[in-house]
Amino acid sequence: MTAELATPESSEMDRLHTIFANQKKAFEAERHRPIEQRKADLKKIEDMVKARADDFAAAIDADFSRRSAGETAVAETGFTIATAKHTRQHLSQWASAKKKPVPMTLAPGKAYVRREPKGVVGIIAPWNYPMQLALAPLVAALGAGCRVMIKPSEFTPRTSELLREVLGELFSEDHVAVIEGGPDVAAAFSSVPFDHLFYTGSTHVGRIVAKAAAENLTPVTLELGGKSPTVIAPDFDIAEAAKTIAWGKFLNAGQTCVAPDYALVPRGSEQAFGEAVMSEADRMWPNVAENDDYTAIVSERHHTRLTEMVEEARKSGATVLQADFEASKAGNTRLFPPTVVINPSRDLQLMQEEIFGPVLPVLGHDGLTDAARTINEGDRPLALYIYSKSPRTARGFLAKTMSGGVGVNVPMLHLSVEDLPFGGVGHSGQGAYHGEYGFLTFTHERAVFEAPVWHPSRMIQPPYGKMFEFFKKLQA
Repeated sequence: MTAELATPESSEMDRLHTIFANQKKAFEAERHRPIEQRKADLKKIEDMVKARADDFAAAIDADFSRRSAGETAVAETGFTIATAKHTRQHLSQWASAKKKPVPMTLAPGKAYVRREPKGVVGIIAPWNYPMQLALAPLVAALGAGCRVMIKPSEFTPRTSELLREVLGELFSEDHVAVIEGGPDVAAAFSSVPFDHLFYTGSTHVGRIVAKAAAENLTPVTLELGGKSPTVIAPDFDIAEAAKTIAWGKFLNAGQTCVAPDYALVPRGSEQAFGEAVMSEADRMWPNVAENDDYTAIVSERHHTRLTEMVEEARKSGATVLQADFEASKAGNTRLFPPTVVINPSRDLQLMQEEIFGPVLPVLGHDGLTDAARTINEGDRPLALYIYSKSPRTARGFLAKTMSGGVGVNVPMLHLSVEDLPFGGVGHSGQGAYHGEYGFLTFTHERAVFEAPVWHPSRMIQPPYGKMFEFFKKLQA
């Protein structure tokens, strides 16, 4: 291609393939990066995030047109630091060979599992938590000893540029590299024959990524989403439940994959619960138009989609509760106020798609069996939240349903427990990470059996005779 015809997208695609080739060569030259060097890699990320926290907050704020600095500190920088520290502290244990018992019929011998890096891996990160969801998988991959290429979202260009800058200062491109660009670059990235591909984003795009990876038989981890339900049992006070559900729903303006997507409450309490949620939203984010703690919607297209969802519900006759909001005071930010929709019809867009915004549909249920039936009629969600005073009741409800993860009496916090796997099931994803589960995602567990120079197995080779019959009796 001539220089005159080259475009930023085509140049980045050329860079993508060059870096992949260089990382493959680098991995072959150092297939087993020493554990202490891996720990040093993680410490560099930890220190960088601490040093550049304000820069990341400013970049994300600019990308969203308003992103709460407090939310960035908790959900992005603080989360990433904790992940890097936890992985670094446990890495030696995770990476050690795991001894396995040898059956009597195969003795003497040693059996163990070697935990080895898969090689060169790709990470496709989304826009909703553009720092955390790029760096947390990176931590897991580097801990496993892999080489890593990251494709951030084009919807958060300033954060993507900052990621490329800071990681370029810490690592050579044949170790860690950031590839920027739009959908064409993302499609090319998905088609690279990585040793593992890690994607976080929508179910729709996840299908496309999985198909592209399948052409190369590349294993994939898909961290998707879906309509995560929140259920209030009859024994739980709805006003008390509203305190944490409002926080979980409206954090990051609902742009969180594990945010409560809709609520199922005891029939007859829908209006009271909706009003309680709105009261809590007003307490936490008063005057949302001018409140810097309330985050904007990432793009005009997404803002329009949310507006159309709510207007469709309103026209259908559903009751819509919405925080007081003067758009003129919001400046040029893409704000969407906290909203509750009471008893929307199941055929509305609001109930057919993951909302991914600050809109909470509230529906009635006729008991937990009815609530479970409603949930099970849809795709398996990424998260499920059950509120009950009785642990037995809550656990009984879990036995009737399936989801990627669960929160009992609180939303979202299960993903902050480093030793719990985070991932979906069915349409909400496949594979998991966080803690050791993340390390294992990018690790090949290699089975090894070591026999002495002479092993009794020679005695059961053909021609089969009395010794073979003896070994058959041992196995009976």
